[in-house]
Amino acid sequence: MAQLNHADCREILDLMSKIMGRGGESMAAHTASRRLLHHFGSAKGIAEASLEEIRKAGRVTGLQAKSLYCAIKLGRHLCAAPFQAGERFSNSKELYHRYRSRFYSTNREHFYSLHLNSKNRLIREVLVSIGSLSTSVVHPREVFAPAVRDSAAALIFFHNHPSGDPTPSNEDKDCTQRLVQAGQILGIRVLDHIVFGYSGYYSFSDSGQLNLNSEVRG
Repeated sequence: MAQLNHADCREILDLMSKIMGRGGESMAAHTASRRLLHHFGSAKGIAEASLEEIRKAGRVTGLQAKSLYCAIKLGRHLCAAPFQAGERFSNSKELYHRYRSRFYSTNREHFYSLHLNSKNRLIREVLVSIGSLSTSVVHPREVFAPAVRDSAAALIFFHNHPSGDPTPSNEDKDCTQRLVQAGQILGIRVLDHIVFGYSGYYSFSDSGQLNLNSEVRG
């Protein structure tokens, strides 16, 4: 629960209480919500739990557990709105909000590349690699071979940190530098590399770590 401030905790408790209390005020549902948040430690922890884990940890009925579980699943679907082919990338914040739900229940690093045309419109996304708990090994050849086949004019990279902290590691910085250099050789612009955390992100572009045009800013 240390990851949440008081206002976040209160809002999460209120939402869970209303879901399990069928929209009404219920002391039992509020108590169960507190048990769940204490047991799992965060909203993310609850979102990763199974239906049976919610029922047991919250000491709630099967119907209450199912209501909360289904609400979480629905929220994931509503939040999962990645860019579609032809859509234009505008800023890092939009990309973070579009893709963050993809990483809510994963404990491995996933490294993605977005292939863009000359107008920064999406051609397609590519899952480049799946790493370990703390690292994702990425080689420029794995990144740029499909980009060349797609005749991509620019690329955006993003990956998650299962720890929840979006601060880039030294490996992230080295990887980004190698990819930017490879892109310069091939004539393919690297517009950004975004690191996803639980409740925030780090953009190499926004932080001035890439030599980019001002069109890509968060």
